[in-house]
Amino acid sequence: MTTNVRDLMHSGVVRCDPDISLGKVARMLAEHHVHSLFIFNDEQLPIGVITDYDVMAGEWLSGDPESLEVMREMTAKELMSSPVEMIEADTPASEAAQRMLAGGIRRLLVIEKQQPIGVISVSDFLADIVSKTTMRREYVSDVMSDAYLVCRGKTPVTAAARAMIESGWRSVVVADAHGKPLGVFSGLDLLSFSDLDRIPDSMLVTEVMHAPLTIRMDATLHEAAKMMIDNHHHRILVIDPEHVDSLPLGVISSFDIVSEMARPDSVWQR
Repeated sequence: MTTNVRDLMHSGVVRCDPDISLGKVARMLAEHHVHSLFIFNDEQLPIGVITDYDVMAGEWLSGDPESLEVMREMTAKELMSSPVEMIEADTPASEAAQRMLAGGIRRLLVIEKQQPIGVISVSDFLADIVSKTTMRREYVSDVMSDAYLVCRGKTPVTAAARAMIESGWRSVVVADAHGKPLGVFSGLDLLSFSDLDRIPDSMLVTEVMHAPLTIRMDATLHEAAKMMIDNHHHRILVIDPEHVDSLPLGVISSFDIVSEMARPDSVWQR
């Protein structure tokens, strides 16, 4: 039986008006615990999407007072990505996974009869994987990334954010002088602040980072996916169990697992 987008999506769409400020966008993202908002016009047509990464990039690329003031006056419409990537509800899920992988897309607006009815994201694929036990490649070591972005605990938030934007990474592993992982810093960590404009330049990543999730290389992808879903995380540090305080061996992300699903020999492609 073919699994369709309808079977995996989460119903409902978190919407925002095009003219709200970036500060309001940040608050809505934090309140709904989502990574993106869909922007609709007066005719209730989707015209764009704005993500936590967009907000972070807009905030931290403002390197001087003049640029910052410009960003504070910007609206969701001015920073959104457009057009909105959409997909029909009855499209095979494997096709959605391939499309997301090819385009580096983390979410698609799901439509039926030209009306938005939900969203399918990387996390939705993970949630379904948790319920399945048979996979052609079973272990974290098969799909994890051996290279990742890392910084010291004394790194300013502004420097870490700029490195993420320039490299395209969505998070940074924070380590001490001996390589011991202290935490993970991501754009979503910043959204807990009520006023992004007042975060001091002297603030360090250790002040806003979140505790890392860790997993062994020989853990199954099912275990990794369930850990991400249960903890609302998109990435886990892969550690050496014999040297737990050393630099991690790698990182496994939700997108790594979706990439596995899109492989021609994956059980999803049968």
